[in-house]
Order: sequence, then structure tokens, then C-alpha cells
Amino acid sequence: MTSNTRVVVIGAGLAGARLAQRLQQLGVSAVLVGEEEHGPYNRVLLAEVLAGRYAPEVIALPSPARLVRARAVHIDRAARMVHCADDSVIAYDTLVLATGSNAMLPPLRGLFTRDRHELPEGVHAFRTMDDCLGLSKAVRPGVRAVVIGGGLLGVSAARALAVRGAQVVLAQQAERLMERQLDPSASRLVHRHLTDLGVEVHTECRVRDVRSVAGAVRSVELADGYALDADLVVLACGVHPRVGLAQDAGLAVHKGILVDDELRTSDPHIHAIGDCVQHRGTVYGLASPALEQADVLAELIASDASDARDANDASDTSDTSARYTGTRSLTRLTLTGHTTPSGHRAPINHSPFDLAAFGEVDPRPGDDVIQLADATRGTYRKVVVRDDRLVGGVLVGELGTVGALARAWEGAEPLPTDGAPLLHLLTNDGGS
Repeated sequence: MTSNTRVVVIGAGLAGARLAQRLQQLGVSAVLVGEEEHGPYNRVLLAEVLAGRYAPEVIALPSPARLVRARAVHIDRAARMVHCADDSVIAYDTLVLATGSNAMLPPLRGLFTRDRHELPEGVHAFRTMDDCLGLSKAVRPGVRAVVIGGGLLGVSAARALAVRGAQVVLAQQAERLMERQLDPSASRLVHRHLTDLGVEVHTECRVRDVRSVAGAVRSVELADGYALDADLVVLACGVHPRVGLAQDAGLAVHKGILVDDELRTSDPHIHAIGDCVQHRGTVYGLASPALEQADVLAELIASDASDARDANDASDTSDTSARYTGTRSLTRLTLTGHTTPSGHRAPINHSPFDLAAFGEVDPRPGDDVIQLADATRGTYRKVVVRDDRLVGGVLVGELGTVGALARAWEGAEPLPTDGAPLLHLLTNDGGS
């Protein structure tokens, strides 16, 4: 790597924008290539835009000076060139793939036809700002909306639509909501919160058909034949890493683009970060690992550039120890109390709702479990302890203790054996 290294980052999402920003702070210029017409934005907050709490510009991320709006279509690894759909070509010395993930579209009858490659009118994925703005334009008080998928994204979308006054049905194939993050007790509280808002929740049901008339959605049919009338359908069935560009370039790909602890792909001149990455067998698909990967890679690139500039300077003390060894991720969902947008009918229950989950929330035989529940206030706290170490927890409602609990979990240090300090962590609301 030379002192005038040209760093090109493909993908202007959370990971790519963070990397470009950190490199700029470290004195390294980078070209950020993003295909969306919108500047970088915080995808985590799209549900708040849909709910009407935030305008799109509020969730904008700092945009680097060298932002190119183009769609990368081919990587010429031999020539170190990125070819774009508009026929432009961008040279690189170091390339970073931050291509993110795509919304997963379920194999439902009626979703696509042989001669139609677009979703029917009224059917929306919920992944990009354009998806969000399209939904925001279509939703209105009384509109019949069906959300397919009861994970983190589906719950957020259903809540946002209900806040906007829609008549919402949420269809979840699993036996409970957010089953990947929450235990049964916490899932029941999420279920209760949604039903209090007027959302009709169906679990253990499979959608098999989307029915349209004249190209516009009219209903969703379940596997048992029951039909749900629908003016809007939101597909919240998860995401999958966007790896096509890497595959076409011949990079090693499994579920995601394979990277080592330096976030390097099978080509030493190409790195990858964010949702598109598979590291040590794990594809995270979450914001916190993407940000951590971006920060580590920024240090590595800046250090390499510094080493190249100061190769003959014996006083150079650059730290080249940065490595990414994985992220212990905490899932947090804040469904905020909202000011009703002008012209929208307010739902009966407009209260905020918070939850957090980390580590293993389902205990193994021999684990110790501490639980505190308050049915009146709708709060629930649970931690799982194994071999005197905190291995997981879930909190619903008041989250004052989440900071202290997360630090104890991340540190993986042995807990005091009398149990009193852990109980204090569960009950002391000053820990965040």
C-alpha cells in the first residue's frame, strides 16, 4: 500500500458511511459509492420515519465529501477497477465491500408472475428509504395493512403502521413474536403491547397466497384458507447478505463474504464489512457489529497508510494491533411514544415500549435464572447465569439496568457468589 492509496468503499449504508467518516477523521481519504438516490442514513430508524416521528433528514448520517452515486456492477480484480452501471470506472488500491443485505421475499403465490418482475401495487418490502417513503405515502387512517413476519422488523413495522391509524394484522409463522431474540414471557409482553394498539396478531400461521386485482393487492390468504383483506402488505421476512458482486468477482463466499480478523476477503486488496460479511462462521446482520467492523478496518487502513508514509521513520509508533474478533450483540428495540402526525387518528394506547436482549435467553440444565416481573407495569427482567458468569438476559419495559447488565455480560467476569450484587443490577435503575 502506497502513501497515495486510493480507498474505494462500495455501499453507503451504516457500515460504509461509518468507515468513510472514520477514515476521514484519521486523515485517509476514501471514495464512497452508493446506489441509492438518498444520502447515507441510519436504517435502524426507518420505522420511526414510517411512524411519523422523524422526518427522513433527521436520520441522515454524515456524508463524506467524496460520495459517488452509482451502482457498482463488476469488479476487475486484475486491473483493480470497479465498473458501474452508468459506464463509469473507479480505480482502487484498496476496495471495501459494504454492500449490506437485501430484503428476503418469500415464495408466495401471486407475489410475482411470469411476465411481471415487480411487486403488485400495495405490496412493499421494508428495507430502504424508498420502501419507507412508499409505505408512508400509502398509509392512511383505516387502511387495511398485513405485515408478514413477526421478527424485530415486522414488530417495528406493525407498531409504526398502527400509530399512523392503519388497521394492522401481523402474520407470524413461528409460535411467538421475535422468537430469535426473546423468551416466551418477553414475547407475550410484545404481543400484548401490539394488541393494545389494535394490532391483530396471528402466530403459527403460514401465508401462502397474495391475491391482486388489476395489479393491486386485495387480500392475503393463509394456509388454512382464511383470507385477510389488505390494501397494504409489508414483507418483513428477514434479510440475506448481498454477495452477488463478490461472487461474480470470484471472492470466497458462503452465507456471506468470507473475511478474516483483518476483515480481508480472499483477495488481499479487498475487504468487506457489515451485513454482507461472514466472520468466523457468523453473519450478524445487525448495526453494532457493522459499526465495530468499520472502526477496526478504519484503524487498519489508516495504520497501513501511515506505515507506508513513514517507512524510514524510526520514531513511527503506529498501532497495527487492530483486529476484529467478533461482536457480542445486544438487541434493543425502542417503540417510542409518538406525537400523532397531522390528520392521523391517534390510537388508544400511545405509550412507549422498550426491550433489550443479549446473549442466551433460554437457560440450559443447571443454569441459574433470576426473574422479576411486574404485570401491572408491564415490565419483565430476566438474567441467565452459568458457572458464576452472566451469559444472557432479556428486559422489557424499564431499561435502566440494561447498561450495567450488558457490561457484566460483555466482560464475562465471574460474579460474586452471594447473588446480592446481581439482584442489585436487576433492580437498580441507575445502571444505564
